Amino acid sequence: MIEVRGPDGRRTARDRRARECLFGCPGGLQVDRPLFDGRGVPEGAREDVLDDEVDHSHSYATRAEVAAVDRDAPLNDRADGNHVGVWLPGPDGGLVLDHVTGTPPAVLDAAEELFGEDLWPFEWPPGGEVRRAGAVYRPVVYTPRMFAPPDGPAWGPVRAAMRDLAAVHGDENVRLVVWFG
Repeated sequence: MIEVRGPDGRRTARDRRARECLFGCPGGLQVDRPLFDGRGVPEGAREDVLDDEVDHSHSYATRAEVAAVDRDAPLNDRADGNHVGVWLPGPDGGLVLDHVTGTPPAVLDAAEELFGEDLWPFEWPPGGEVRRAGAVYRPVVYTPRMFAPPDGPAWGPVRAAMRDLAAVHGDENVRLVVWFG
């Protein structure tokens, strides 16, 4: 088991959106196809992996499975209805995805004015976007890279630890086991 805790013993890594994309634990995104959803306790797990009424919703992934993930594959069949991507100018001046957020009312109002009717982001016309206050708001279809980038601050260290262990024990013999109570 890999868990991130601070010097005071409290958990420091709690990224609900990444957990939803990876393991299907609800995080407010309504992901259609989490990568490693509800697989249960893996066969051969150590006895100290909790499996009771409080600690449940187990899942796991081997190092081989994690390494094989297409980070840009869609996790939904359509853009989300309540969230938009916020694109900002990057270092080269081109737009880059900065973050995903609930659609601000002002953006919905601007979209209604722009498109001529009251629409949720997934209903905007193809290529539809709203430019406001230096940002560009666009409908988004979620990908694993958006919420669990392979070298990001939350999941990068987990992937590195799994990679190091796999170098000794083999990709199929290293598993990340998770459960949500």
